[in-house]
Amino acid sequence: MALKLFPSLFLLFLLNFLVPCVLGFGVFEVKHKFLTHAQRRNIHLLRAHDVRRHDRMLSAVDLPLGGNGLPSETGLYFAQIGIGTPSKDYYVQVDTGSDILWVNCVSCSRCPKKSDLGIELTLYDPKGSQSGTLVSCEESFCLSAFGGDVPGCTSSNTPCQYSVLYGDGSSTMGYFVTDLVQYNQVTGNSATRTANASVTFGCGAQQGGDLGSSSEALDGILGFGQSNTSFLSQLASAGKVKKVFSHCLDTVKGGGIFAIGDVVQPKMKTTPLVPDQQHYNVNLTGIEVGGSLLQLPSDLFETGDKKGTIVDSGTTLTYLPEAAYKAIWQKVFQNHPDISFQTVQEFSCFEYTENIDDGFPEVVFNFENNLTLHVHPHDYLFQNEKDYCFGFQNGGLQSKDGKDIFLLGDLVLSSKLVVYDLENQVIGWTDYNCSSSIKVQDDKTNAIYTVGAHNIGSAWRSESQNSLLLLLLTIVLIYMFI
Repeated sequence: MALKLFPSLFLLFLLNFLVPCVLGFGVFEVKHKFLTHAQRRNIHLLRAHDVRRHDRMLSAVDLPLGGNGLPSETGLYFAQIGIGTPSKDYYVQVDTGSDILWVNCVSCSRCPKKSDLGIELTLYDPKGSQSGTLVSCEESFCLSAFGGDVPGCTSSNTPCQYSVLYGDGSSTMGYFVTDLVQYNQVTGNSATRTANASVTFGCGAQQGGDLGSSSEALDGILGFGQSNTSFLSQLASAGKVKKVFSHCLDTVKGGGIFAIGDVVQPKMKTTPLVPDQQHYNVNLTGIEVGGSLLQLPSDLFETGDKKGTIVDSGTTLTYLPEAAYKAIWQKVFQNHPDISFQTVQEFSCFEYTENIDDGFPEVVFNFENNLTLHVHPHDYLFQNEKDYCFGFQNGGLQSKDGKDIFLLGDLVLSSKLVVYDLENQVIGWTDYNCSSSIKVQDDKTNAIYTVGAHNIGSAWRSESQNSLLLLLLTIVLIYMFI
């Protein structure tokens, strides 16, 4: 499917909040989409989310400026931010696979008015915010988005518009505005205060297809992609941050860390990012199961058009080319010929009463520079009521365009600290307790700060008086260069 962008999406993010001689920390509250028991039983939602997402990801290769489009479904995590003066709360998807911040606007046609995720949706009103302004098509922001002259721009009163049409019929269109975004700034151990940033973002005026659905509706998306137009890149070009961020997503206990800055503890190995790619592509060199290297065709690991390996925390499961999928399946179950499989909502599931980690082998993905990704049996065999289901998926059965792509999603990233170092064009990870903490260094002062993860408890709920009882806390550490 071809994805077309009219005009190219572009995000310019400027931070103006100065804190003399100290680092600033931003705090976003984040909730996991598949956290409740009822949702876990509906495991077909996992695959459905991924299939719709891949239709957009895999069709985004032709986007101008290296952007990779907007998925119409929520990812695994979403953050709470404040926008406008006075500030109102918005819930936006946190996604490493997209590049802009956008929210639905009050004038929107077919924007969802409610969400089955148990959150209260808010439509942004530029006229209702004392700090909100429209972006003109003659402003440098809009000219940069088009890479030059803006078609249809007749005067400074013409708004800078965007429109995205997806191959499956979903669409979003609107215009760009600039307003204040509020978040909590850490001022000490367990102490925060409100900080704000002037942000230019998309104001959605019309949604089509799945974007108008209420089943998993959010107010918008906050992208952490690597293109020059991304949230992170614009912060870096303004001299506010380094282009390094990390996340540790605990899908079991519900904790998490999301930080911008150099991680000094724990230490980890890295592997190069494949240059000139829209997603976080890496070079996979081999796969081991139970200590044995699988004998797979060498061209299976090549990077090219509709080939290669992508690390994407916004994908729930993990998708493999058919040859790799079948080889892993055979090795995983070779010592269990007596297992009887049954199909549960399109997943291959089976009963097993013993310890999963003792009875099945570890799967190890090997990457360039001797970086390995260890996937334990309790990661790729997830429990659904009394059964265990095989989490690896045959990519050839999910998407024609993605049949030769290794797409490593949350299934294999769970309980791992993942660092995206765009300054050095590498990515690394290590097994980690995502409910603990990491240490991040300010490269200007050399000060080292502990950034922790929390499950928000009753004290936060009493203060916020909202219905998100299972919100996760994701810390975003922002370097403030004075």
